[in-house]
Amino acid sequence: MQIFGKFDTKFDDEFLVQHYLYINEDDETISAKDLEEKLKKKRKHVVGTIFLYHPFMTPVGYKPTSSLTSQGYEFNGQFDELLFDDFSNLVYQATKNLYKGKIIEIKYLFGLNEAKLDDTIAIDKFAVDIDLYYSNQLTLFDKEMNYHDALNIPISGKWVFMGVGHKYQLQHKGIKEYVKNIALQAQKLGKEVVFIYDRNHNDTECIENSYFLAPTSPGKAKDTRAYAFKGAFMTNPPQKTRLQ
Repeated sequence: MQIFGKFDTKFDDEFLVQHYLYINEDDETISAKDLEEKLKKKRKHVVGTIFLYHPFMTPVGYKPTSSLTSQGYEFNGQFDELLFDDFSNLVYQATKNLYKGKIIEIKYLFGLNEAKLDDTIAIDKFAVDIDLYYSNQLTLFDKEMNYHDALNIPISGKWVFMGVGHKYQLQHKGIKEYVKNIALQAQKLGKEVVFIYDRNHNDTECIENSYFLAPTSPGKAKDTRAYAFKGAFMTNPPQKTRLQ
């Protein structure tokens, strides 16, 4: 598998604005230009879309321990090949048999490319921005780079895997609604919406409550979530999977 992404920057913030995984055929390697050619025919090559919470990815040749700007990275609007992270490894294990020769698009609720975002005040800022999104007011983070128009978002492929997580602060009702609207828009577009869930909700309630378990998790849930994610992708298209 190869990973490609485009980065952009504004006001010292760095964003991952496009992200694709290519599941190689046996003994195959593609270039960024090859990927761009395939993306000209998305209906043929992009099999589905995975939604995650936010990115923390690094181009090949750079270090994840400091910002790209500080390392002299050139934000030139071109695709770069990216380093593998834990989720990339998990996706490769789950898709290497049934998805060869296909592209999976990765989208994020928030495009800010930063480590441990859940532990920062950025989430509070995101919540403020989501409330402002459909107004004429300026957002704290760039509207195009960091967010989606959830009611009109274009989605590639025949299915959407929602892996954005399930925990929301009480004051972040707008974020919860944002997630729900993305899932509903995917259904409206005729996509199969799939996810990992548990006994707290049935599959219909998961969409109503924006309850989509993240495929990677620290601690005791790590192996259980990973196993469930692999189970979801034992079919093409993937299927909803309930934790045992």
